[in-house]
Amino acid sequence: MQTLGKSSNFLAIESAYSNLEKSSVAIVSAPYEHTVSYGGGAGKGPKAILDASAYVEFYDDEFNRELCFDIGIATIKPITFGKSVHEKALNIIEKQVEELLEKGKFVVTLGGEHTISTAPIKAHFKKYPKMSVLHFDAHSDLRDTYEGTPYSHACFMSRVCEFMKPKSITQVGIRAQCKEEAEFIKKKGVNTFYASAIRRGLHGKNWQKSVIDSLSKDVYVTFDVDYFDPSIMPSTGTPEPDGFLYSETLDVFRELIKSGRRIIGFDIVELAPEKKVNHPDLTTARLLYKMLNYAFAKK
Repeated sequence: MQTLGKSSNFLAIESAYSNLEKSSVAIVSAPYEHTVSYGGGAGKGPKAILDASAYVEFYDDEFNRELCFDIGIATIKPITFGKSVHEKALNIIEKQVEELLEKGKFVVTLGGEHTISTAPIKAHFKKYPKMSVLHFDAHSDLRDTYEGTPYSHACFMSRVCEFMKPKSITQVGIRAQCKEEAEFIKKKGVNTFYASAIRRGLHGKNWQKSVIDSLSKDVYVTFDVDYFDPSIMPSTGTPEPDGFLYSETLDVFRELIKSGRRIIGFDIVELAPEKKVNHPDLTTARLLYKMLNYAFAKK
């Protein structure tokens, strides 16, 4: 697999710390955008994240380390989908993630619309059959079909539930869904932490711990940036009010590490960059690096 050089890779780091052979982490860019409900632009998300990452500081004061130099982070050349859509596109992503997992890499996948997440989740599930999925999102994405296709971004979690037990999925921040999705959650036992319930204190003051308590030891994270409040994340296709802020979100990961659980992989999706608004791109790039710091906190 070809990797990107310093001018375009994650964090703009030298080849000594970004070549695939010596790096512990591999970043896969999947700029796939085929189903759009409201605003477009998610296909430009991976590049925007990588571009913004050049301005992310290497040092993390919480862990007192420059993680990128300790573990190495390789950025794979973005996937080219051509005319491949739906299942064919997902197969391309899944194959690349599987190959990297076989090489022993910790894989981060960047979208693109949320449809892409089915592929890395499936690849990780093959390796970690007892894993949980921690899903950050404003939407539950549990429709069976949407606008004529089962491969819409609004359906990706339904596709995941076809090969994983719904009870092994935990959703956080949900605040927009249809009745069909709400009934699926109740019937199948998806662990859903609605934004309104969190805000009303129904999960206690330390709601983050309640989220983590629902997970198994191995945790795959899928992170749709529209989980965040539009005030800090306006650059996304379907923003929803009453979202979450950066600091309270990091507390979820702090609880995860404190509990002894581990992050085995993750994806970040649905950033739709806007030319006149730069901070969401940098926020997403910082989130990626911060999540890696939590994933490698004890390594």
